[in-house]
Amino acid sequence: MFRLQTIGRGYLCSGILEQCSSEFTTKTLRHLSSVWKQSRDIEVEGVKSLSTAEASAVMPKDENGRIRDRILTLETMSPLVKAVEYAVRGPIVIKAGEIERELNQGIKKPFTEVIRANIGDAHAMGQKPITFLRQVVALSTFPELLESPSFPEDAKNRARRILQDCGGNSLGSYSASQGLEIIRENIATYLEHRDNGIPADPNNIYLTTGASDGIMSILKLLVTGDGLSRTGVMIPIPQYPLYSAAISELGAVQVNYYLDEDNCWALDVSELHRALSSARKYCTPKVLCIINPGNPTGQVQSRKCIEDVIHFAYEEKLFILSDEVYQDNIYSPDCQFHSFKKVLFEMGPEYFNNVELASFHSTSKGYIGECGFRGGFMEVVNMDPDVRTQMIKLLSVRLCPPVSGQVAMDVVVNPPQPGEQSFEQFAKEKKTVLRELARKARLTEEILNSVPGIKCNPVQGAMYAFPRIFIPPKAIQEAKALGMAPDMFYCLQLLEETGICVVPGSGFGQRNGTYHFRMTILPPVEKLKLLLTKVKEFHINFLQQYASSESTSR
Repeated sequence: MFRLQTIGRGYLCSGILEQCSSEFTTKTLRHLSSVWKQSRDIEVEGVKSLSTAEASAVMPKDENGRIRDRILTLETMSPLVKAVEYAVRGPIVIKAGEIERELNQGIKKPFTEVIRANIGDAHAMGQKPITFLRQVVALSTFPELLESPSFPEDAKNRARRILQDCGGNSLGSYSASQGLEIIRENIATYLEHRDNGIPADPNNIYLTTGASDGIMSILKLLVTGDGLSRTGVMIPIPQYPLYSAAISELGAVQVNYYLDEDNCWALDVSELHRALSSARKYCTPKVLCIINPGNPTGQVQSRKCIEDVIHFAYEEKLFILSDEVYQDNIYSPDCQFHSFKKVLFEMGPEYFNNVELASFHSTSKGYIGECGFRGGFMEVVNMDPDVRTQMIKLLSVRLCPPVSGQVAMDVVVNPPQPGEQSFEQFAKEKKTVLRELARKARLTEEILNSVPGIKCNPVQGAMYAFPRIFIPPKAIQEAKALGMAPDMFYCLQLLEETGICVVPGSGFGQRNGTYHFRMTILPPVEKLKLLLTKVKEFHINFLQQYASSESTSR
């Protein structure tokens, strides 16, 4: 059931509207009853005022029983927070949770389960943990297990080294704000190996609470000014909503540059020039964000493209943020991951000694998929030493990132090596995960491209497909009458009729007149096949339901 009741200026919401903005609710509720009630079997209560007695029961009162205003209301709270949107956990996901509760209560639906394809949460989708990582974390968390013969010696050795670097030899102690020194040293060794010997300094490495924490920390340092001097942040469109949310929260200016969908979501430097030139009329662009491999688009940038981007940033004096959390997720045999730092170094000292770069990695993606540990790191090169001091001060405010997440990150960068006891099992598990992901990437692309009115670019890397969908004019009109983006309307119907939860492309950004959705490729193969078959059937029925004289061809 959808319900919205008003109490003065505030709202009491339930169901899907529980966490939605008031703008969404007031626009949508006026139309839901007449348009969707029959097809969705949804009971809708219109907007209504509570009775005086009902309002009195929920509003705060003073000691004399008089109703008093709350200090914190929608009107008095930070407008920057209200501007934040995060589509990956937005209204669609809230509705999916409501449907799951209804299924658990025995309410009949046209499906028996909700398939959550909205987020890249590997373990929630059934991926098994990497054994060695869990062993090292377990040993570090409960050192008494170091005496157990059930654990391999290479895992024990890593745990002992980590615990020696912890205060009181306990994972429960704070680490340095920058992270445990032994782990930063291991990360530096990993980066040198990844980048063919290019040196990495542990002092330039910072453990973070997932990659998101690092990205937010760097942006906090960069965002300044007002009016024309306000910091502009260039982000790819489509983008991962973390970036737009962070920009809104910090009050920076979002500067969109569009990826080329017709060229497999490639990054065109001429588009960077266009976006930069336009933005300089209303802000001061300082930051260029890159996501490689791409989220939600799944493209992998070529070395030539990275060179062009670095040259552009050098010429235009932009600080590069390189989001590289999917660097292990490369599926196309024609693609290879190149780190921005490696290419920057190989371009020569003029670039390597001047271009300011922060790159990010995480335990949440790759073949590990340990989202809940919130482990990550960033490497920052060419930062002014005085600014580095300020950044360490900023990081010290949150004391330290979770030490268990740091341990998980250590296993990512310091896995078992050939000749060690755990190497064969580790290598087998890693290979199995990446092989299955590559298989699912091909399967997703093939099935989606077999559907009239859907076009999906190759999923070269990362964990998602971002297909373009044709939405008939009649459906667009109906969506607009409901105050919804057309692809939100599409995805809500998909959820209601099939139980499949995907995220509308409007939550990531897209060119005007185009519509998409993002889905993860993480479900097990058989469930993924079921998901894709349901999407195919739904889309064909959707086109027929809203058929018009216009062609549905791609």
